[in-house]
Amino acid sequence: MSINMPIDPSMLKALPRSSGVYLFKGEGSLPLYIGKSVDIRSRVMAHLRAEDEAEMMSQATRVEFIETAGEIGALLLESHLIKQMSPLFNIRLRRIRNLCSIQLSQVADFLQPLVVTGKDLGVGEVDGLYGLFGSVRAAQNKLRELADPNRLCLGLLGLEKIGARGCFGLQVKTCLGACVGRESRAVHDNRLLNALADMKVHAWPFADAIELIETQGDWTQRHRIQNWRYLGTSCSKSSAYPVNVQKSFDLDTYKILVKPIMMGTAHVAHVQ
Repeated sequence: MSINMPIDPSMLKALPRSSGVYLFKGEGSLPLYIGKSVDIRSRVMAHLRAEDEAEMMSQATRVEFIETAGEIGALLLESHLIKQMSPLFNIRLRRIRNLCSIQLSQVADFLQPLVVTGKDLGVGEVDGLYGLFGSVRAAQNKLRELADPNRLCLGLLGLEKIGARGCFGLQVKTCLGACVGRESRAVHDNRLLNALADMKVHAWPFADAIELIETQGDWTQRHRIQNWRYLGTSCSKSSAYPVNVQKSFDLDTYKILVKPIMMGTAHVAHVQ
């Protein structure tokens, strides 16, 4: 079903079948919605047919686009522009949060989990961090969620006090007794490491900045990245690429980059 909206058909006809970002705009200068796709025209036309987006489309009077040489560039640009412009109909990616993480510190011969915030250390720059959360409570709730199935001690996780008889979990048999010496602390800590393994936050694997290169025919874009921060894009087709330097760690940027960089699927060049 097609949605009635006042976008000039010539604008739709001009949309490319390539990667990039598209912006629906109304009467004002700021966008109503920003999206990305590997096929801009196809994705925009899908919006026009979506009945649950009728309110947004009824306000749209024009659609603009910025092509990119590849999908990573589109993802980076979409995330950046949404944070910069806060479009009315974008919810995901919109807010920059003060992230928290679970840090495992070596204390004597055991591991001590602590919830730390981005203000305390450079997230993505150091090892020993697990998970990225929007609040201290969310990080603590994740530790609680992991405790029962992995038979972890809430006292040793720093989530409750340990009394003379051990933690409360010991009384209800969800803790195996590491808090009172019934179980080796090393064995307990090994289960903790295994429980957190899939949540590991990778430290930046390079000594300095790199350029992630995407090409399309004779068109090249070089996305400069350092410590998981997006520093900007140089483009062989345009010198006016609309990006400001990220001054701090951003969760969405990390999620976009971590898999292609850590798995070696991205074309990476070291900055001289």
